[in-house]
Amino acid sequence: MLEGMTTRDPRAAGLARLTGLIADETRAACLLALLDGRAWTAGELARHAGVAASTLSEHLGKLVAGGLLAEERQGRHRYVRLADATAAQLVEDLAARVAPGTAVRRPRTLRESTAGSAMARGRTCYDHLAGRLGIVVTDAFTARGLLCRDTGFALTDAGLRWFDTAGIALDRRGRRPLARACLDWTERRPHLAGAAGAALCRHALQARWCVRIGSERAVKVTDTGERALSELLGIEAGVLR
Repeated sequence: MLEGMTTRDPRAAGLARLTGLIADETRAACLLALLDGRAWTAGELARHAGVAASTLSEHLGKLVAGGLLAEERQGRHRYVRLADATAAQLVEDLAARVAPGTAVRRPRTLRESTAGSAMARGRTCYDHLAGRLGIVVTDAFTARGLLCRDTGFALTDAGLRWFDTAGIALDRRGRRPLARACLDWTERRPHLAGAAGAALCRHALQARWCVRIGSERAVKVTDTGERALSELLGIEAGVLR
């Protein structure tokens, strides 16, 4: 060994294996699709990625073995989902680093244009709200003193009380951070993630403040949601449309 050289970091091999899992366009397409937080069948993912079912099965096996996906079986059907919030965070963070010019493709049809606009307006990002909706909500939290953004994202005492007042269950004892910044790939600004982001998104869907539209991650705010967000966060309805 040359003088002054240090031994290789033992994590290097593991990091190489992990990045190798993602460094395939088919597997990357599956990971991005699963950011909707739901479980997909192997057949659904194969159609989404545009590959044969046998080819997709091999890719899914690698992702499950590598710990990025979790597998569930119900009868003859095989379902997969992102393994956990940390796996989702990894995919989100990497996707947000893709250069905007390469990430956005001009829509070829009116349907694609409509779907793309809906995704940019509001969507789920694994288990929290993203797109313009996520940014508007995050800005409202900040403006009302519920979220501190001085050094990262942190809920204030007022923010914690806000969740209680709104009747939104917030897990304060888990290992997941209460608030985390997630860079939004369409808005290029951070939105609220973490346990607080997940709790808000879950409540918004359960209370039908938002409803899913289309077959991807897009959501739209309902009339009920507009009223609730106006009363609780002072967000004007027109901003959400």
